[in-house]
Amino acid sequence: MPIGLYIHVPFCRTRCHFCAFYLRIYRDDLAQAYVQALLKEIRLHAFRLTTRDTPLSTLYLGGGTPTLLPPDALIQILDVVRSELGVAPDAEITIEGTPDSVTEEGLRALKAAGFNRLSLGLETAVRDELVEIGRRRASDAIAESVGHARRAGFTNLNLDLIYGLPGQTERSWQTSLDQALALNPAHVSTYALSVEAGSRFHVDTHRGDLPELNEALALRLEDIAVSCLTGSGFERYEISNYARPGYSCRHNRLYWEAGEYLGLGPSAQSYVRGQRFGVMADLDRYVELLGRGALPICDEQWLNPAQRGKDALVFGLRLLAGVDIRHRATRDAVEAAEPVLARLKAEGWLEQEGTRLRLTDLGRQYADSVAVELL
Repeated sequence: MPIGLYIHVPFCRTRCHFCAFYLRIYRDDLAQAYVQALLKEIRLHAFRLTTRDTPLSTLYLGGGTPTLLPPDALIQILDVVRSELGVAPDAEITIEGTPDSVTEEGLRALKAAGFNRLSLGLETAVRDELVEIGRRRASDAIAESVGHARRAGFTNLNLDLIYGLPGQTERSWQTSLDQALALNPAHVSTYALSVEAGSRFHVDTHRGDLPELNEALALRLEDIAVSCLTGSGFERYEISNYARPGYSCRHNRLYWEAGEYLGLGPSAQSYVRGQRFGVMADLDRYVELLGRGALPICDEQWLNPAQRGKDALVFGLRLLAGVDIRHRATRDAVEAAEPVLARLKAEGWLEQEGTRLRLTDLGRQYADSVAVELL
């Protein structure tokens, strides 16, 4: 079974209005303390996992904005991961960034060190929508940053987009899709806006300053994305993700295919050897505990076989290929949920072809509701 590593870098220059992730506003001293604590966390987990002889198949630095860290710090992190945990020669090594946080020189250094996949948060190409989400970047920043990435040697490039933003229309969403496609990425992720507790949008909605999400419009925007991206040669392989042949995200597939992953950095989550656990979402406490040689682990939970099977079924259904009902990870869960599955099929949410069970087009639009039914 392959294993992946996710590292949460909890820094941004500002917090976007839709964001509810754990983060801190970037400061050099905080970043330096974080990096030193993270290196200790890597080494402590390497000691815990001494019996594992499988090198990491994927490494993903997400955030936050990982590219706010200096390139030499990011390279040091990768070097310590290699030496302590082991990284497969063909591993997918992803780093997230924003258009205004990357330079050609920095990306060249990262590419030379072994980072081979770059994910940029475009979110929207429409200036007014950027202002609505709290972004202040120049309108040409995304094209400039993609140019930096190309010249640095990155061919595996993802662009993130969000639909359902305040003031967004079908026409403006098409503009964002068209501009993203003009940059010729290998992968595109399109996320429906979700108003999460802790975000500025959540506060504004409850205060009445922001209208409730228009579900009908969001569904039309999703249909536009499907038509536009698949018509341009992308395969929709997961509800929110589209890739050119050979460029699906291997790290994220671990989550959907019941793989194992270790999560490091404040608020990161892990699933290793049947155990789920998290890292406390508190940078100061994180640094303090690791300074004393203690892992800042929280919310440990051992999953029994039935729980693991149920998770594998629910996450696997996010893939357009669905799940194989004969697979050991999902077989018992499918059998236990047969009455619910039969009803969901009858109601048009699920379909089965041979041994593969998958969401229908309708089911994909309401995947969260299907998941609630199965959990």
